[in-house]
Amino acid sequence: MRRVIIISVFLCCSCIAFAQQKDSLTLRVMSYNVENLFDYEHDSLKNDHEFLPDAERRWNRRKYKRKLNAIASVITAVGGWEAPALVGLCEVENERALTDLTKRSKLRRQGYRYVMTNSPDERGIDVALLYQPGSFRLVETQSIHVELPGGDATRDILHVVGQLQNLDTLDVFVCHFPSRSGGEKESEPKRLAAASILKQAVDSLVALRQDAKIIMMGDFNDYPENRSIREALAAEDAYPTLSTYRADKLYHLLAGNARGRHDYGSYRYRGEWGFLDHMIVTGNLLQPSSNLYTVPGQADVFRAKFLLEPDTRYGGDFPHRNYSGVKYSKKGYSDHLPIFADFRLLY
Repeated sequence: MRRVIIISVFLCCSCIAFAQQKDSLTLRVMSYNVENLFDYEHDSLKNDHEFLPDAERRWNRRKYKRKLNAIASVITAVGGWEAPALVGLCEVENERALTDLTKRSKLRRQGYRYVMTNSPDERGIDVALLYQPGSFRLVETQSIHVELPGGDATRDILHVVGQLQNLDTLDVFVCHFPSRSGGEKESEPKRLAAASILKQAVDSLVALRQDAKIIMMGDFNDYPENRSIREALAAEDAYPTLSTYRADKLYHLLAGNARGRHDYGSYRYRGEWGFLDHMIVTGNLLQPSSNLYTVPGQADVFRAKFLLEPDTRYGGDFPHRNYSGVKYSKKGYSDHLPIFADFRLLY
């Protein structure tokens, strides 16, 4: 009898211990400036005159379909064995382009759904988020208007709220800050304005919702050391050696990897690699005690050989784009490389 009781107690304790163990899966998040994903028909609400069959670039159905399949190939390659759960995209013209990408390209088998902004941008481009509905259940979406000094028009910031498989809420912001057209210093106030609006939205969530989990990604058109990142967003480097991260502060997942390196980045300008593309998170997403977390070593640039071409002017290589001026390359993809981060989801 005593032996039976001991065995029963042992089995009961084993069951409790097993129940307390959490299962986990990897949630891959990706950000990619796809460089001018325009369809080939005129959209009266967009400034798409540069990308029409009778324009200088001779943009047409064949080139458009090739562009769609090229982007689909990149997203699939970044995912590896499994498609990325979330994909932030910059420089998308309209819903038709996203419908064709998710439903009529090589990406159609992945089952992505999407949300996007409808901005008053002067170039007619917007930002979007592709998501896997099995990993991210859409709860709410918001397009945040960005007021610029001088009244210039730019891209809205896309804010998407979703529920994960463990029932946690995740807030995602997809951004494409104003360009450096006219000069870095001259255009800096515009990016500072966009960053300030983003920071206000993030601070409101942190104040409203306890333990708000937030990811910001996209093309910020500034480097990690620039004022929009360091001052307006107050984003710090997430170093692997840093042991404590505050939930009310923002951390850049890739900036620490880039310090002191000139051969690492998502964008190359005049022979120098750097980060215009960012993935910034609240500190609670860097805490292993969280049900969703990552570590700095799990974020990287997707630097596949097929995305690069030799730089004959400065040496090395750089992203293989569709157009160099008006010269078309059917093997091109974008002037940016994608970035990604892997998050561990406990449930």
